[in-house]
Amino acid sequence: MEKVFLVAGARPNLMKVAPIFRASRAVESVECQMVYTGQHYDRQMSQVFFEDLDIPKPKFNMGKSTGTHAEQTGAIMIAFEKMCMDEKPDLVVVVGDVNSTLACSVTARKLHIPVAHVEAGLRSGDMDMPEEINRMVTDSISNLFFTTEDHGRENLLREGKDADSIFHVGNVMIDNLFHNVERLGPEVVAGYQSRELKEKIGRYGFMTMHRPSNVDNRDVLEGIVEALNTIAEDLPLLFPIHPRTEKMMKQFGISFSENVHTFPPLAFRESLYLWKDAQVVITDSGGLQEETTALGVPCVTVRKNTERPVTIEKGTNVLAGVSGENIIREVRSALKKAGNPVPKIEGWDGQASERIWRVLVDFLA
Repeated sequence: MEKVFLVAGARPNLMKVAPIFRASRAVESVECQMVYTGQHYDRQMSQVFFEDLDIPKPKFNMGKSTGTHAEQTGAIMIAFEKMCMDEKPDLVVVVGDVNSTLACSVTARKLHIPVAHVEAGLRSGDMDMPEEINRMVTDSISNLFFTTEDHGRENLLREGKDADSIFHVGNVMIDNLFHNVERLGPEVVAGYQSRELKEKIGRYGFMTMHRPSNVDNRDVLEGIVEALNTIAEDLPLLFPIHPRTEKMMKQFGISFSENVHTFPPLAFRESLYLWKDAQVVITDSGGLQEETTALGVPCVTVRKNTERPVTIEKGTNVLAGVSGENIIREVRSALKKAGNPVPKIEGWDGQASERIWRVLVDFLA
């Protein structure tokens, strides 16, 4: 039996590895072991997700992984190297673009262990984003590339990758989304802290914001918050606030109006319970751009670029930049799109994980 390490780091990684791990249960020739690097270690940002995403605790958990990007990456590499030398996996699967993606792929390849990258080929063109560097380095050394959209394949071919090593399998985030939409029964939502507020206010928008480029600069953050307060005068906003955003708002003395309702970070399903019925989603997240597209919820992305261009092309997502005036204008425009038909994207059908395992089994044979 072949041993496969499935690596998860920050919270978005857990939502990507969950469907891959669940699908592995049907693969008799492989023992899939989940490795968690602990890049987000607060219970609300990680442990609750193991429970919520229908996956067990990882077989290997590195514990807290904090510090600067270099300290975090180095610590993960040291721990993962020892783990690989002790356990001798036949393949390492990494997902997304967080520090653990880069750290574990580099470590594995130096130990001559092949690496498969899920969500390969995504590019924003913004080298100031740590995630862009992580994506590019990981793709430069991986053996197998699993893409979510045609742009990923085009980028990889342009960078000189072998066409036979690139597989358009679809989007594991959408696998996870569809799996959890079906699990949102009355008995589940009855216990959600946000249920009463959702039912009370009726029509609302949903938002997330955490990127350093948006929250670490006082002028930028102040402009975004002013825009959100203006939007909330007509449309209440629900905001599970990221610890980083909350910290910086307190530090800068910036506050939301009473029409922006903040919560501690929510588990995946409770967050889904809120945003799936929103009139509009305002975010700087990469994954949420894809998930809103899959359910046809209008999305306004508070960034100047995106590594998910298919969401723009399908018309469900728009880039607003960070100008408060632009954010207000794009949100008002997006509200007119609420209720539009859900776009169809090849491979975004809830079966991407099964397609990944078919390729992996052939590779390991």
